[in-house]
Amino acid sequence: MLLPADLPTPLTVVDDPELAAAGVELRLKRDDLAHPAVPGNKWRKLAPNLERAVADGSRALLTYGGAYSTHVRAVAAAARALGLESVGVIRGAELAGMPRNWSLAGAERDGMVLEFVERSVYREVASGRQERRPGHFVLPEGGSNAAAVRGAAVIAAELAAQLPEPGERDVVCCAVGTGGTLAGIAAGLPPGAQALGVAVLRGEGYLEREVTALHRAAYGREFANWRLVHGWHAGGYGKVPPELERFAAGFEDRHGVPVERRYVAKALSAVYGLARAGELTDRRVTLVVTGLPDPAPQA
Repeated sequence: MLLPADLPTPLTVVDDPELAAAGVELRLKRDDLAHPAVPGNKWRKLAPNLERAVADGSRALLTYGGAYSTHVRAVAAAARALGLESVGVIRGAELAGMPRNWSLAGAERDGMVLEFVERSVYREVASGRQERRPGHFVLPEGGSNAAAVRGAAVIAAELAAQLPEPGERDVVCCAVGTGGTLAGIAAGLPPGAQALGVAVLRGEGYLEREVTALHRAAYGREFANWRLVHGWHAGGYGKVPPELERFAAGFEDRHGVPVERRYVAKALSAVYGLARAGELTDRRVTLVVTGLPDPAPQA
């Protein structure tokens, strides 16, 4: 049985002198605490899709991702809890004969069958234009589709009830990989509030088009209350250079909140950078903590 999420997730205030001096209030929407097996924004995006998969009588979940994909792990855990099979199509045929990293090993422990494909053809395979498998419910890479967007919109609905007098002062920030969480937050915000997405991979223009397409698919219209910033991806998807590692570790030391490095650290870093540049003055920023840090290496 898939346990329900613990919602609404907590909202905590971050008391930080640097941000205060820049006229910025910071709160953390702790979606990393939403669910023990399907954490963060993955629960928000998966829940409505899982309901449909069960209603359709699917026997398996099929999805796509990289070697450290949180989405792939979440799908494997959810499938196991629901008594479904799962298949993960993984970018990188060279990984097939190598020892599994902790992320892929976790997916396999939850019963997922991993299929490794060449990087040169992965994008075509993951686009969904390939063969359909009977009884398999297909989830896109990162889990972002129309149903996922509507699931993520609940984040904004929760914030509207948790924030005192939500409105024009509010900026809700999240990391962006495929665009579903940002699209949902923007769609669910109260009037006047803005959504800010921080790209964690190189994708200027592409990600904007993805978010717009998701809005059209989920709601039949576009939204104007969001924007993306692209200067904080630290070199590309999965890149965690020493400077970003130091920033994340320092935040953890000062505030006692664990920081996931590939997504959350980049979004946090953007908030501080934009605050220093005066772009968030007199704003109340809520950062959605979308996931958990990697586990500590085993000795």
